[in-house]
Amino acid sequence: MKNKKMICIVLGIMCFALTLGICVQVRTVRGTNSTISQNYEENNLRAEVLKYKERYENKYEELEKAEQELEKERQNSTQNNEDLESKEQQIQQGNKVIGLAEVTGPGVIVTLSDSKSDASSALNASDLIVHDADVLSVINELKNAGAEAISINNQRLVPTSSIVCGGNIIEINGEKVGAPFEIKAIGLPEQLAALSRPGGYLEILKNATVGVELKKSNNITIPRYTGVISYEYAKSVD
Repeated sequence: MKNKKMICIVLGIMCFALTLGICVQVRTVRGTNSTISQNYEENNLRAEVLKYKERYENKYEELEKAEQELEKERQNSTQNNEDLESKEQQIQQGNKVIGLAEVTGPGVIVTLSDSKSDASSALNASDLIVHDADVLSVINELKNAGAEAISINNQRLVPTSSIVCGGNIIEINGEKVGAPFEIKAIGLPEQLAALSRPGGYLEILKNATVGVELKKSNNITIPRYTGVISYEYAKSVD
């Protein structure tokens, strides 16, 4: 009788252990399948992004080639024609003004970066990072100082450019840009460098421990704006 009881107890323990093992195995398999499925979806999305990026780059190269050919044709057609040459110069000058042409010249490069201080040591951790308002303030001071062309991380600023906060990044011309922010400005270097004057906005950022660097340069290149500038409501006055 006692042997039968012992056998039943042992069998019960074995059945319980077997059931527990099966449950653990099922959970492990489910977790593994879930991870594999998630990784598979992420890889597919990454592949799609890379595919569209490659298509965009190819189309952009085709556009650049077409624009170069168009420029050659325009130059050939305006040769030996003073009236057309004058109009071509006006177009080129207009493209510089509105940002549709790459430009080069002297100026300054301002770099803004998030503070390296420990966020736990600050009363407000938000004060340690560069915000869209900080970038806008620097841009406004550069414009007031006579900057003729400005870019942020190689994004050319044009009259329709927008600079908005998007979480821990900033969107410029619809493109997501993260710190550090390299702001290039073409103009009289001595005049633009006054941005670092005592009481200026750069000093305010420095006091907030945000990383600030300003250097002059005699050879700054600012790319052209690659987006589309369209005016729906503004009409030319005859």
